[in-house]
Amino acid sequence: MVRKLYGFLMSMDLKEIEKYIKEAMPDAVIEIQDLAGDGNHYSATVTSSQFSGKSKIEQHKMVYNSLKGKMGNELHALAIKTKER
Repeated sequence: MVRKLYGFLMSMDLKEIEKYIKEAMPDAVIEIQDLAGDGNHYSATVTSSQFSGKSKIEQHKMVYNSLKGKMGNELHALAIKTKER
């Protein structure tokens, strides 16, 4: 479900997604693609030393947590791929 404000769909752009992830993981290298061209369906590859020793599930949770509750609201869909640096 996408949140509406005054009748307009609210969505996140690439730079905003990157900003949230960088705030949580300053050393991250982030590649984001808009999969559908609609500003709602993204794919992100995040490479960070903070992933070292963590399972893929823990790594993905770190990325989702960095988005501060935006997932499922302003951000409709995000496919995540993580890599250790």
